[in-house]
Amino acid sequence: MNWQALRHNPSLLIGLVATLAFALLGVVSIWWTPYPIEQVAIAQRFQGPSPAHWLGTDHLGRDMLSLIMSGTLTSFVVAALGVLIGVAVGVPMGLAAGAWGGAVEWLVLRISDLTFAFPAVIVAILITALAGPGETNAIIAIGVFNVPVFARVARGGALAVATQDYVAAARLAGHGNVSIAWRHLLPNIMSLLIVQGTIQLSLGILAEAGLSYIGLGTQPPATSLGLMLRDAQSLFLIHPWLSVVPGLTIVFIVIALNLAGDGLRDAMDPRLRHQGLAHGAG
Repeated sequence: MNWQALRHNPSLLIGLVATLAFALLGVVSIWWTPYPIEQVAIAQRFQGPSPAHWLGTDHLGRDMLSLIMSGTLTSFVVAALGVLIGVAVGVPMGLAAGAWGGAVEWLVLRISDLTFAFPAVIVAILITALAGPGETNAIIAIGVFNVPVFARVARGGALAVATQDYVAAARLAGHGNVSIAWRHLLPNIMSLLIVQGTIQLSLGILAEAGLSYIGLGTQPPATSLGLMLRDAQSLFLIHPWLSVVPGLTIVFIVIALNLAGDGLRDAMDPRLRHQGLAHGAG
């Protein structure tokens, strides 16, 4: 990694700090929120920001800050698990395509094309029709969408690394494709996978919000940012704050993740390493 670029990369710094802040906000909600998220107080509904409720209350009198904290955790967890499914399934497929080539590569590409033909929402609808709505089905839908993405990224990176002399030397030494993929290809494409994972996490946050908004994701009594938007949609003209708070939270999280992804890409780009060293020497 280009550590000099890392230290002088405001995009990466802002993105990482903001992402960690939102993630920490969600993690804290496991043990503590200002009010229990299931606490209904009809007499206190539709309150604006105040010392008692920093972000006001919703249509059931629940504390908005508490809901945002819990909803952020849900959105992160669903998106992260979906990305992990994509990594766990897609990366081995991509490595196999890059290491073996031929029929294996053709099969991986055709599977990726087939998966890309079905958007995550359509997949979620199909899964919901069979198993019903819920967080688990949203995770599966996001994961299915991520598989071909990571398969293609891993394949592209593996093909580039496979042309290096040390890979040819490993083949001459008698190492098989599995050994080469594990020892040489995977370690050298980790930076690509990390950057892509950050980007896919931001897309996963959006996907979770969209699926919950149309009723296919998180279900009450649990909450998520998308579910908060769904609950507030009919009240937007009367109480827009109920939509603005979760909406802006989603926007800021996605921006933070994209800034982090762009910064990581720049910091991990080997072409920038020499530029950073030259700048430091100057």
